[in-house]
Amino acid sequence: MDQETIKKVELSIEKLRDKTSRIYLMVQDTKGNAKASIRYTYQMAMTLKNNGFNPIILHESNDYTGVGSWMGEEYMEITHQSIEGQNLQITPEDFVVIPELYGHVMDQIKQLPCGKIVLCQAYDYMLETIQPGMNWSSYGFLKCITTSETQKKFIGDIMKNTTLDVITPLIPEIFTEKSIPAKPIISIHTRDQRDTMKIIKAFYLKYPQFRWITFRDMRGLNQEEFVTNLQESFVSVWVDDISGLGTYPLESMACGTPVIGKVPNMKPEWMSDTNGVWTYELNNMVDIIAEYTQNWLEDNISEGLYESGYETASKYQQSEEFDTQVVSMFTSYLNIRMESFQLQIDKLKLEETE
Repeated sequence: MDQETIKKVELSIEKLRDKTSRIYLMVQDTKGNAKASIRYTYQMAMTLKNNGFNPIILHESNDYTGVGSWMGEEYMEITHQSIEGQNLQITPEDFVVIPELYGHVMDQIKQLPCGKIVLCQAYDYMLETIQPGMNWSSYGFLKCITTSETQKKFIGDIMKNTTLDVITPLIPEIFTEKSIPAKPIISIHTRDQRDTMKIIKAFYLKYPQFRWITFRDMRGLNQEEFVTNLQESFVSVWVDDISGLGTYPLESMACGTPVIGKVPNMKPEWMSDTNGVWTYELNNMVDIIAEYTQNWLEDNISEGLYESGYETASKYQQSEEFDTQVVSMFTSYLNIRMESFQLQIDKLKLEETE
């Protein structure tokens, strides 16, 4: 019996060594709308695919829309698999990467013998989706990938038995500086739709002289529309109290559009006094937007604001660095898994000689 077990474990090691073990990465269905968290997962999967790994995108429904319309059809060439009505063939050498918001899925697969990794992009969701008294290690998830050092520290203080790694998000090159003058448009992105409407209504009521200024809600857009709106806007407005990194303001800066934003509960490590107009109070937002609008109309916006924003965003557009991080991280996961399997074999062989 031990010889059969040894052969199975040796086969698992072989699959890990030649990178044919499967890496399942679970995603939500955005129904064709651009979403940075989903883009991040697909970018990792594409990097893995291009470097000889075996990534598989997992989704919940057989009618999954996919990301071809807003990321490009090449991303749909990555192997996809639905979990609806499917019996997944997951073996010990495989890995499953589950977003923090899928606590119920973590519970469902806790008995599987594979490698388990949490992908945490929004720290607030991790507390919403696990039961009191439980942590990720309770479900066998001993590793976590997150998007910033700030978020890593916060998660580490709570999830004591989990090893955390950072893979810095990549802002695609499509987010680039505008080639035409900005229009009297304000792009606005808030986590809570009610905040969007409050800001717009209050702005027009308090400053009726600016009713000719157009607000564009950035929800429900494909990536091309999203970029075009940012490039055409003279400023972006951002409110997201539970953001773990803040991809939207970085995208806006990359397009050469300054940002007026509310500082989240967890202040992003990239945020400074010079790369945006920041406030801690939502009630101040309307007045700040009005003052900025007047300064823009008078051509009185500091060039330093544009330059600092662009410089900040450029640090998140290093594709080679992103690829290196992803390949290095998953190579280490495979190596650690191989080492643990080799220890199993050594133990079984030792038991045979006793």
